[in-house]
Amino acid sequence: MENPSDIAWKYLSIPTQSGKIKPGRNSRQLAYTDWGDPENHHVVVCVHGLTRNCRDFDFLAMALEQDFRVICIDLAGRGRSDWLENADGYNSAMTYLLDMECVLKHIYQQNNYSRFHLYWVGVSMGGLVGMLLAARQRLPAACRFRALVMSDIGPLVPSSILSVFSMTVGKDPRFRNLAELEIHMRSTALPYNVLTDAQWHHMALYSAHEYKDGTIGYRYDPAISSGFRSSNLKDIDLWTYWNKIDLPVLVLRGEKSEVLTPEIASEMQLHQINVKVVELAGIGHAPMLMDAEQINLARNFLLKFKNQEK
Repeated sequence: MENPSDIAWKYLSIPTQSGKIKPGRNSRQLAYTDWGDPENHHVVVCVHGLTRNCRDFDFLAMALEQDFRVICIDLAGRGRSDWLENADGYNSAMTYLLDMECVLKHIYQQNNYSRFHLYWVGVSMGGLVGMLLAARQRLPAACRFRALVMSDIGPLVPSSILSVFSMTVGKDPRFRNLAELEIHMRSTALPYNVLTDAQWHHMALYSAHEYKDGTIGYRYDPAISSGFRSSNLKDIDLWTYWNKIDLPVLVLRGEKSEVLTPEIASEMQLHQINVKVVELAGIGHAPMLMDAEQINLARNFLLKFKNQEK
């Protein structure tokens, strides 16, 4: 089993717009981590939440890497991926869908096409990206997901929730050291999520960016807040896409979450018969798939479909 500190980031050049990649400003870099046997034809792709990064999945990846290859991606403007030149791109779903289609095609080309099995795990925003990709079905058949895990997100996000997000997303606080950043994270992030000291430190470490003046800030582009201007705040209604997907889905809901309400979770099951919803007691938005219970829920779900492919 690999240690997180031994995992190096990898980078994939993708076009800044549709078309072939050209050198220079017409391409940008997406960062990702790659766990497990690179020749394993069962590949789990993990995508994080709005302001987070791929290292949130280190704990899950360590639990999965014996059975799957695990690719964890930094979305544009987050973690070590390049920032967008035009901040309006952060407010376009197509930015993330086209980026992820490039990643999936890259993974596909590394495998024996006839034996490629793909699974998606997304926390919050990462879950929505996976849902939209599954609904689009624009990838080769071999690149379509066998199963989907969505942590605390559904096809309807009320504008009232987006308004709450707008009060913190895109802020650019600076700290004197990593300890101060960790204290700030503990006081503002992940309400009702019971993380260990080691997990908080891990999140702080990989969320930190050191600036030239020696201060520490969060490792994301503050311009990701472009979609949270008051003029842009309206319900995100993706029921049309939810109704198009045709695959098994595990939905993890934090009992105290206001993002994925019990009503939305129930309606998801009414629209799709192959959906399992598990409510996690005492947890808010969003379950981070770091503790043993959450990891085992995701792992056992994915293994069930891997074993069916044998």
